[in-house]
Amino acid sequence: MQAAEKDTSADTLLAVNNIEVIYNHVILVLKGVSLSVPKGGITALLGGNGAGKTTTLKAISTLLQSERGEVTKGSIEYRGDPIAHLNPAELVRRGVIQVMEGRHCFEHLTVEENLLTGAYTRRDGKGSVTQDLEMVYTYFPRLKERRKSQAGYTSGGEQQMCAIGRALMSRPETVLLDEPSMGLAPQLVEEIFNIVKDLNEKEGVSFLLAEQNTNVALRFAHYGYILESGRVVMDGPAEQLRENPDVKEFYLGMSEGGRKSFRDVRSYRRRKRWLS
Repeated sequence: MQAAEKDTSADTLLAVNNIEVIYNHVILVLKGVSLSVPKGGITALLGGNGAGKTTTLKAISTLLQSERGEVTKGSIEYRGDPIAHLNPAELVRRGVIQVMEGRHCFEHLTVEENLLTGAYTRRDGKGSVTQDLEMVYTYFPRLKERRKSQAGYTSGGEQQMCAIGRALMSRPETVLLDEPSMGLAPQLVEEIFNIVKDLNEKEGVSFLLAEQNTNVALRFAHYGYILESGRVVMDGPAEQLRENPDVKEFYLGMSEGGRKSFRDVRSYRRRKRWLS
């Protein structure tokens, strides 16, 4: 079952193979990370702050160079083609786009102007762009209500919706979604993830989402990878990870003896169980 999930086949869109990432030529951040994103899947990249989730997404979306980072080992392929040499605009044209952590809307533009910037690389005509704008408004009716408002004056949840909607305007096949729950109230987090699920099921968009909120991510994802200190320490179907005692104890805050912290259990015991 697990081997079949991870098999690199015609259904695999994105394959990250044993990559290492170094910042400023000296700081090793990722240490042999491998993962795959199947066509039509929601794949979760989980772990605490500083685990390497954002760096992994930026390695895929070729945004590392702006931060003096580089992939020094391994390979990244999309539909079987190496993509590490592409610039971000070329990658968007191939169907891969990243929604950055912290939303990053153009604050001085209206919500609708923000959305339309997402269609900048398209060459399929105004009619198609207008049709997709209406599709975005269907999934995010709140954006339609606020379409003439300056994005900088909208709420955090509305800005997150705007950032995802802007990405959808590029007609992506795969969205790299970084920390969509950050800074949002629980009911908004639930709303955002339900929209992600609908986009996946109804529009066929594949997602690789980096998320600290393990509980909500594993309820919506199909498969998950857990990062610690730049390494993948566990992966598997989401329903199996939800039931794993280590994940329950250290990421979901549940254990047979009540809630514990990492400090309550020696790290070697964790490693032995996780890597056995």
